[in-house]
Amino acid sequence: MEGSNAVFDASSTADEVLSGVDLRGRTAIVTGASGGIGLETARALASRGAHVVLAARDAAKLEFALEFIRGAHNGASVESLTIDLASLSSVRSFSDDLLARHATIHMLINNAGVMCTPFGHTADGYELQLGTNHLGHFLLTNLLMPALTVAESARVVNLTSAGHSMGNVDFDDPNFEHREYDGWAAYGQSKTANILCAVSVDEKFAKHGVRAFAVHPGGIQTDLGRYMTKDDIAALMARIRHAGEASGGAGFRWKTIPQGAATSVWAATSPFLDGVGGRYCEDCALGSPAAQVGVGGYQAYAVDPHAAARLWTLSEQLVGLASA
Repeated sequence: MEGSNAVFDASSTADEVLSGVDLRGRTAIVTGASGGIGLETARALASRGAHVVLAARDAAKLEFALEFIRGAHNGASVESLTIDLASLSSVRSFSDDLLARHATIHMLINNAGVMCTPFGHTADGYELQLGTNHLGHFLLTNLLMPALTVAESARVVNLTSAGHSMGNVDFDDPNFEHREYDGWAAYGQSKTANILCAVSVDEKFAKHGVRAFAVHPGGIQTDLGRYMTKDDIAALMARIRHAGEASGGAGFRWKTIPQGAATSVWAATSPFLDGVGGRYCEDCALGSPAAQVGVGGYQAYAVDPHAAARLWTLSEQLVGLASA
């Protein structure tokens, strides 16, 4: 894989990050690829020669996404498979189908997610945001690990959010069975779990050539916020204003969808990250500890290796995987 160690930033786009990069012969899986930054991530990777499997729940939207990419890039190598990350049986079926088609996977980009949903449960009875954003991807990553390790140099990219600062993982009550449900706390918990999972994946599988990263894409206006009420939106905007005030007006900037996909493809392909893993990334760079809540960087609890190990064990139990 060719490319440069050029320095990128918050304004960089996915195409700029991948300029000059040759991904021919490499296979990438992108969840949530039927729209938003998932579609842009898939398109950008396919434009540089990767074979890209687009994964999402809606078959009709996936077909539209395939045609969009093929129309934009003649000869693009793309296919699609449906997956419902809120159903562990769907994740298993998807994985079986995918592994029957592809023995080797070089990039797994766990992009799909939901945000600030009303209280609900997955098909398996877990709180909806934790179950969809973390547990579905946790199982998927484990089931696809044989194809990732065969690649000898593979990367797993978990999409997280600065919103992880809204909630740590509550190991005593992860499914809000005993505490009052708060959509933002649940979202924060799930996004913290995405980071902790990347820490564990890297710790466990780096020796097999699989490195993992957690990516905050930035603030992008997509349909991720489709579940938000007016009160939810007001609360979010208040947090954004507070972040801006706390940082002298420089704490938050909206990104375009191409800019939002940039850090995902950077984490998945950049030679700058060779030999590195288990890190939080934002604005096409390795992240730093947060100076204050809501103004960039990561919270210390989100990269705590002890919490990561504890979450891994809990997640194995919840999805029905035998402990390695």
